[in-house]
Amino acid sequence: MNTQVIENFPAAHKAGFVSIVGKPNVGKSTLMNQLVGERLSIITSKAQTTRHRIMGIINGTHDGTEFQLVYSDTPGIIKPQYKLHESMMSFVRGSIEDADVVLFVTDIFEQHDENDVIERLQKSEVPILLLINKVDQATQDQVQEKIAYWQEHFRAEAIIPISALNGFNIEQVFDGIITRLPQHPPYFPKDELTDKPERFFASEIIREKIFLNYKKEVPYSSEVVVIGFKEKEDIIVIQAEILVERPTQRAILLGEGGKMIKKTGIMAREELERFFGKKVFLEQFVKVEPDWRQKDKMLRRLGYDE
Repeated sequence: MNTQVIENFPAAHKAGFVSIVGKPNVGKSTLMNQLVGERLSIITSKAQTTRHRIMGIINGTHDGTEFQLVYSDTPGIIKPQYKLHESMMSFVRGSIEDADVVLFVTDIFEQHDENDVIERLQKSEVPILLLINKVDQATQDQVQEKIAYWQEHFRAEAIIPISALNGFNIEQVFDGIITRLPQHPPYFPKDELTDKPERFFASEIIREKIFLNYKKEVPYSSEVVVIGFKEKEDIIVIQAEILVERPTQRAILLGEGGKMIKKTGIMAREELERFFGKKVFLEQFVKVEPDWRQKDKMLRRLGYDE
């Protein structure tokens, strides 16, 4: 990961990396967007939506001291089945290694099978805040029972029940982070919101709509590559290539008479226009790339090489 320390800031300045980790579908991306105040991570009800490490940068002042928080949303921790999964887990490892504070997100419905996450975190020496998400869907007794379980089974500096969706206890999470942040100059210019380029967010928005519109293996076998991004005065012209692994998946993506890909494109264009605040012209092409999830060269081209 490339960062640079920004010079000429007061010695009292705080800065650090805050990594959000946990199993798939516990609400990490919703939490990230809530903490950053911007919609940077894609959110669907399906597991393993996040594939990359996405950073959101927050600057401000707390008790008279300037700070910069660099949040990392990471893929859900899983046992890899493809080389793509191995690359995703390398993003998680890097995020934990870089972290000054770790937010370990579980949720009220988890059945205490977070061993994959716990194994990775046990080796970390940084402060860990354990967040129990989705408490808005539980009774107070259920919440207390879950807190008691984690107090007995995991070493955390704090256990905080939250609702990422509703913003419940997010201020308490922020306070827990800021008090543990080291004295350090900012790592990024103060006007930056994320380390990712515009093309990345365009591809993520299109990929989100694929997750929302298709079932079974198609979303997991798909990848979106923005091959053209041209910003004009009154419109952004985006060309996107959607990769799938088999001709049958291509047929499903297109739908009868191209109806499904048209629907997906309309939804993506509307979201892109909201995100960029500008009119968007979107072209989509569907291409078969056999076994792309297993090919090192293709994964490097797609940015899975951190």
